[in-house]
Amino acid sequence: MAGKLNLDIQTILDKEFNIDFKGYNATEVDGFLDLVIQDYQTNLENIQELNSKISELERTNASLRAKLIEVEGRTRALESNPTPAQKGAANVDILKRLSRLEEQVLGQGNDSQNKHQ
Repeated sequence: MAGKLNLDIQTILDKEFNIDFKGYNATEVDGFLDLVIQDYQTNLENIQELNSKISELERTNASLRAKLIEVEGRTRALESNPTPAQKGAANVDILKRLSRLEEQVLGQGNDSQNKHQ
């Protein structure tokens, strides 16, 4: 992750500026710092939300990897000793996949031709 932040909400809120004869207007500085605090809080909330999503996706990814390993093992076992029915089912599955692929390719080709006209 990125490095540690230099400021937190309380530090920004408690910051006081020296006022000189030609210094900044304290009300304007306070108003601006209020905006900074709001943005800072929004960023912290976004970071927490994204970290939560990352954790959820990592759990999902680990689960899917485990399922993939299981399916690959089953597939290897079936491939090493397929029955005639399994061979026929595999052929039907391949034909279905080819049909879907042809539909996508031909469909995309028609879409791109229509866009150029």
